Amino acid sequence: MRKATLLPELRIYHLFRAKEGPSPGGGSYQVARRENGNSIPESTNRNCDRPDQEWNKKGSNQRPTKQIEMKALSLLSGGLDSILATKIIQNQGIEVEGVSFTSPFFTADRAMEAAGSLGILFHTEDIANEILSLLKSPPHGFGKGTNPCIDCHIVMVKRAAALMPKIKASFLITGEVLGERPKSQNRWALGVVEEESGWGNYLLRPLTAKNLAPTLPETKGWVNREKLLGIKGRSRRPQLKLASELGIKKFPTPAGGCLLTDPIFSQKLKDLLLRGKINHNEIELLRVGRHFRLGKNSRLIVGRNEKENKSLLELTTPDDFRLQVVSFQGPISLLRGEIDDNTLLKAASITCRYSDAPRDGATVVCYRVSGKEKKCLQVLPLEDEELGLLRTGRNV
Repeated sequence: MRKATLLPELRIYHLFRAKEGPSPGGGSYQVARRENGNSIPESTNRNCDRPDQEWNKKGSNQRPTKQIEMKALSLLSGGLDSILATKIIQNQGIEVEGVSFTSPFFTADRAMEAAGSLGILFHTEDIANEILSLLKSPPHGFGKGTNPCIDCHIVMVKRAAALMPKIKASFLITGEVLGERPKSQNRWALGVVEEESGWGNYLLRPLTAKNLAPTLPETKGWVNREKLLGIKGRSRRPQLKLASELGIKKFPTPAGGCLLTDPIFSQKLKDLLLRGKINHNEIELLRVGRHFRLGKNSRLIVGRNEKENKSLLELTTPDDFRLQVVSFQGPISLLRGEIDDNTLLKAASITCRYSDAPRDGATVVCYRVSGKEKKCLQVLPLEDEELGLLRTGRNV
């Protein structure tokens, strides 16, 4: 489901407030106005679908005598690279809008903040279903974690390209840098994204363009290739220097942003994928609590604080067992899967272990399945050594 610029009115003003004087590209920042419920910039050109329609009808390679209003759509992560890429294109006098993507594994929050600092219109696209489908068997494999980066980038480019005609954009830009990431940003991987997305000729990478073959925006003269860059490799020095030159002082660190690259989360997800169970509820559950594998088809999730206890209650399905210690402060635990008496006893012992109950005596733990009578067990807390063997994701 696509959401475009549906932000509170005050937020709209913050993102698109006017600035006095010319922009670095020679134009001016415009206050967004609302038309039929949608925010659009005052300067938007809506006279033609594609700027290349304005080129000499005889096929001449000469540039048109009249300056064509141009718009690019930036795949905005919110990181420094995508901010710089956007700024480079803005500095050529080209209007830019931003798009970012959401799923259970990442949000568009950083990108929204970046759009505010850049003064551009912003869109979000939900790609949760595509990513969940990819995780089952990504055509180009995983990175170090459970991150199918190459295939994910293909999805993002396709979704961004589908947005282009709706906002009258002519090409896409990203902050990718050749060689910055060994698996997803090597020359082969960049080529795969271009080829399999079907939009390679419209996909401009301003930070590393001089290391790559010219794209249509360059050959058509929509952008000046000489003003693009040739950054490559893993060093961040060129980007940091450029940020300083452009007056960009606030930006997030390169790490983070996607849970699929997190080692602990990835171990939990791999455990789930091995059993072929993957849906929105299961993914949300991975984000909460301590996880234990109690059998081939049963697992326990133990809340770590009041917020997680509440989340576990919200994520409980009708067949799940909920466990809680009686008479002592402690967590709520959720037991899911094929449950027998031994599994239930072990789950109760683990729940007891993370409560305030004394370690040297038996404690009552009660459990309940939705719509059924509450029952109780008397158990001893499980020993740490056995806990470590059952824990999914990391040691106790």
